[in-house]
Amino acid sequence: MSRGLTTQILHADRLFGAEHGATHKPLHVSAAFGYETAAELAAVFQGDRSGHVYARQGNPTSQALEQKVTLLEGGVGTVCFATGMGAIASLLLALLKRGDHIVASQFLFGNTSSLLQTLETLGCQVTLVDATVADHVAAAIRPETRIVFAETIANPRTQVADLEGIGRVCAERGILYVVDNTMTTPYLFRPSQVKAGLVVNSLTKSISGHGNVLGGAVTDTGLFDWASFSNIQASYKKGAPKAWGLLQIRKKGLRDMGATMSAEAAHRIATGAETLALRMDRACENALKLCTWLEAQPQVARVHYPGLASHAQHENARRWFRAFGALMSFELKDGHDTFAFLDALQLVIKSSHLGDNRTLAIPVAQTIFWEMGLERRQRMGIAESLVRVSVGIEDFVDLQADFAQALGKV
Repeated sequence: MSRGLTTQILHADRLFGAEHGATHKPLHVSAAFGYETAAELAAVFQGDRSGHVYARQGNPTSQALEQKVTLLEGGVGTVCFATGMGAIASLLLALLKRGDHIVASQFLFGNTSSLLQTLETLGCQVTLVDATVADHVAAAIRPETRIVFAETIANPRTQVADLEGIGRVCAERGILYVVDNTMTTPYLFRPSQVKAGLVVNSLTKSISGHGNVLGGAVTDTGLFDWASFSNIQASYKKGAPKAWGLLQIRKKGLRDMGATMSAEAAHRIATGAETLALRMDRACENALKLCTWLEAQPQVARVHYPGLASHAQHENARRWFRAFGALMSFELKDGHDTFAFLDALQLVIKSSHLGDNRTLAIPVAQTIFWEMGLERRQRMGIAESLVRVSVGIEDFVDLQADFAQALGKV
């Protein structure tokens, strides 16, 4: 019998086995795990049998979360990390070597962009392109290109990458396609639909939803041929090639770099994920209503949201995504004080977080993109008056009233 996503997630712990009949996988806080015989211990170390050897590589609680994320993404396996950035950094450092080339979206979030700059200092080459056009990605690919990295919806200006076109380019050329699915979540979109080999999610955001825990994940969709990837080390070529990539990410990424998710964090995220679909339905509905209303306000110059017909990639977003996400941004007209507007908000929280049940807002140029400098911000289309809003699940009439009174004061 085919079951819906929420039903599957709600009952995943029972499906995979929870001790003592518990409806949630219990917390396992041990740092070490013992075995009856040395042969059993050696078999787990060498990957010949399942088990845990040291909590830096995960424990039964984080393993249960990995199974849930794999189920959400429809993949073949997942590795969880302490943060979303820990997941991205571990993925790239585990799979790349000096001289390799990455093609990435020029609209990447600031921390991811900063990480790519660090990789350049270590001998990797990076080319940033306008990923809303697949031909730009294709033109940037070289013989030494190993990875193409894109986000579904860019934070904060909401550009939508040509996910389908990039997937075709990567499939034709045998290049690993990595998609960050954080802004859409696997409820709104599965990157496996566009031939992504690996999917990244910041579990801190909408999958958890409650703003009280950090986490990240890398999921293998099963679509990439790891036997063709030149950077898989010999010691990880065990069993079927489909498992090689994730094994190397777990060993060279999670184990060696230590961005380990705690059992408590895994438990909180797993519980939050149960209501992902319900929360996203409400947040996306609120976001579309708020953006439609803001477009008509005389103080607002532009609204950026894929759900609006005025958005440059609206048609692609409408084809690919179940809904348009909870992230939006807008610019005030000249002469209106962005800080004064934000300070006038009474319900909306001024915060750098996103994907929360509560609506959050932040002035982008002066905070999360400040380090990039004016020239880079201008190339990314980030106006000095840009306000990013992560829309929550409040009653819409209350949200609208708060924005109305704040706009009225500026």
